[in-house]
Amino acid sequence: MASYDLTQRIAPNLDRHLVFPILEFLQERQLYPDEQILKSKIELLNKTNMVDYAMDIHKSLYHTDDVPQDMVERRAEVVARLKALEEAAAPLVSFLQNPSAVQELRPDKHYNLQMLNERYQIGPDQIEALYQYAKFQFECGNYSGAADYLYQYRALCTNSERRLSALWGKLAAEILMQNWDIALEELNQLKEKVDDSKVFLLLENFFIHIFVFLLAS
Repeated sequence: MASYDLTQRIAPNLDRHLVFPILEFLQERQLYPDEQILKSKIELLNKTNMVDYAMDIHKSLYHTDDVPQDMVERRAEVVARLKALEEAAAPLVSFLQNPSAVQELRPDKHYNLQMLNERYQIGPDQIEALYQYAKFQFECGNYSGAADYLYQYRALCTNSERRLSALWGKLAAEILMQNWDIALEELNQLKEKVDDSKVFLLLENFFIHIFVFLLAS
């Protein structure tokens, strides 16, 4: 069966986070030795912020409670960066968590930006901080938090390229959480945004194959 495995051809074209379910599938099917899969997971994790997960895999792989010092240092860096981003986005996050305040928002984004600035002292810096915070949450493996913040960011962002980037991020997060109905909605929104129909058709077929693969796992 391993001779038919296309992971090495598919993986370079995927976000690292989308490769993890494939490795989980291969491990469950025992197509490769566990040691090989675990080493592949660590190699992937080294380029993400999922440091705790990498530590757990290292302990499992080498049957030890100790982890390398570089992992410890990396974890400290990730925690510090996460805290800084959380603080930068805090004013806007607090606003979005207040139902009565959110009711003040309107479909007009320019009105919303002016209202947020005048009444809550929330400006472009805090909105950008929300995007960076959401992106970092995704990189840490908190796909639910990332999806929520990216959705809220898109409702406030006036930059079309940034909104498209947030849409791609939310699609990836929904796929990783196996929220297929929502992922399909995001995919249809992308269809409206991508001008080149041939390019989108290729992307659509690509994601259909990803959906089928993950469902099979």
